[in-house]
Amino acid sequence: MNKNEKFHVAVLSGDGIGPEVMVEARRVMEAISAKFSITFELQEELVGGAAIDATGTALPERTLEACREADAILFGSVGGTKWESLPPAEQPERAALLPLRKAFSLFANLRPALCLPELTHASPVRETIVAGGFDVLCVRELTGGLYFGEPKFLKQEGGEQMAVDTMIYKASEIERITHVAFQAALQRRKQVTSIDKANVLQNGILWRQVVERVAKGYPEVTLNHLYVDNAAMQLIRNPKGFDVVLAENLFGDILSDELAMISGSLGMLPSASLGAPRGDGLYFGLYEPSGGSAPDIAGMGIANPIAQILSVAMMLRYSAGREDAAAAIEAAVQRVIRSGMRTRDIHTGTTRLVSTEEMGNAIVASL
Repeated sequence: MNKNEKFHVAVLSGDGIGPEVMVEARRVMEAISAKFSITFELQEELVGGAAIDATGTALPERTLEACREADAILFGSVGGTKWESLPPAEQPERAALLPLRKAFSLFANLRPALCLPELTHASPVRETIVAGGFDVLCVRELTGGLYFGEPKFLKQEGGEQMAVDTMIYKASEIERITHVAFQAALQRRKQVTSIDKANVLQNGILWRQVVERVAKGYPEVTLNHLYVDNAAMQLIRNPKGFDVVLAENLFGDILSDELAMISGSLGMLPSASLGAPRGDGLYFGLYEPSGGSAPDIAGMGIANPIAQILSVAMMLRYSAGREDAAAAIEAAVQRVIRSGMRTRDIHTGTTRLVSTEEMGNAIVASL
């Protein structure tokens, strides 16, 4: 991104706590704009339950068009109890996020699980296990596997209901997500742990074969394999032993949530869903917090905005090529955490409890 070039962002705040944490992310973007001479052009559109209420659909054509015209999508969260009575295919989570991923071929989901040393008390695992914190990146394939494979149906057979989901992976799909994981590892501690179930699934056999073939092009990176059930145990036993975790869609969905939980709070963790790299090496992507819409605390001013703010940092890194601005946001967040300020999800008796807005104020001031 050139210094004076405009960076177009489709802002989809969504439901629940989405709008209130997005306010703080936008304030951080204003501070970044002033500090780094980045011109953001933001277009706010409806998505999820809010869009259903206003237009009858979770992903209106106007919203989709705004995303097509943007350089990146900054997403809040969708869903809530208000829309749970809708047919499954029409509910916000399924009718908004999955079509967005498909429309833009967002095949690579990057979810950093970062537990800062100051927040190890918030992890549900023993503090001796996470002492000093940990930093794991989960790279999840996002557009294949059981979630998208066909045929997929419910039917009556032999007098009872029967369900079929089909797990399909092509070698090319495995290859491209493996490159993403290894390239990320080169910038980190140079270790990839690939997750499969090669002892019982044909998909797992192909997954392992392709990963090993791609790994030969990255001799600096150490590759390990784990079956998914063992990986689930080892991540709890010793999260500090992992660097980059590479997984197919279903396994990555489950393990990234496990990592988020042992990190202490979903309110701290951003994510990026990326398409293929462009000619300039940057990506079109959708950036969002790892947590959900949390309707039970919406409007109370107590939600943690840090995941949404750190999603802006990931957007600047992968879609704008502004590592300087991304690193500045991450450093500001860490300074605020070190100062002892905490939203309710990460608060203890010895720290200062602050609101959503106060946390945003502190991060902007730190910038």
